[in-house]
Amino acid sequence: MSFPESSADIVIPLADEGKVVDLAKTLCPLLFSPLVIYLQGDLGAGKTTFARALIQSLGHKGRVKSPTYGLLESYQAGGFNVLHLDLYRIEAPGELDFLGLRDLFDNKSILLVEWPDRGGEFIPRADVIMQFGEDNEQRFVSLRTFSPAGHRVVARL
Repeated sequence: MSFPESSADIVIPLADEGKVVDLAKTLCPLLFSPLVIYLQGDLGAGKTTFARALIQSLGHKGRVKSPTYGLLESYQAGGFNVLHLDLYRIEAPGELDFLGLRDLFDNKSILLVEWPDRGGEFIPRADVIMQFGEDNEQRFVSLRTFSPAGHRVVARL
């Protein structure tokens, strides 16, 4: 999957898991819908930790499950329909056709997508891409925007 050119790029150091949670809490009041956020990075980089913290920060009181096996989990939180999609286990983008994602994603939705490169044209384009990584044993997240909506979120940071 190729991505359009980015209009913003910021890097935030993440010293530990607590900083990932803090970032989710900081972003939470800046969000609006509809919004698509791609979460990229290696296994264990913090993608699911971030998604879980964001959903809980939006007010979800129950358990936030990893969608690794079920592919998609949906939550009503903060006035949003939060869709958390994990594509790690799919073999081909066409497998997503049965999810009905186009019907689920509406004007009140925030879509978080882990492993978006596996989704092809079956997932909406990103407004924000969060690339979780590590450089010289220092964890970080890079935020890039790909739409006016994405730029509005990141510019508020």
